[in-house]
Amino acid sequence: MSALLHEILGFVTKLEQRNGAYKMSVVRPEAILVEVAVPGERWEVEFYASGEVEVERFRSSGDIGGADVLDELWTLLT
Repeated sequence: MSALLHEILGFVTKLEQRNGAYKMSVVRPEAILVEVAVPGERWEVEFYASGEVEVERFRSSGDIGGADVLDELWTLLT
């Protein structure tokens, strides 16, 4: 088993053991992305073919909006 695959599987196993909510995807050909959701935060952990691991964390301000704030989303996506 490649070192990269071993590292990803080890990470996912730890998430499973802790009942972590996650999803895996490929957003670029040289990396596998694991998105982890915890209360008030979302983590993006990218495992690169080169062996590098990048972690980015997004924290919520705690503000919760209604359907009226969706207009902001559509503006950002224009």
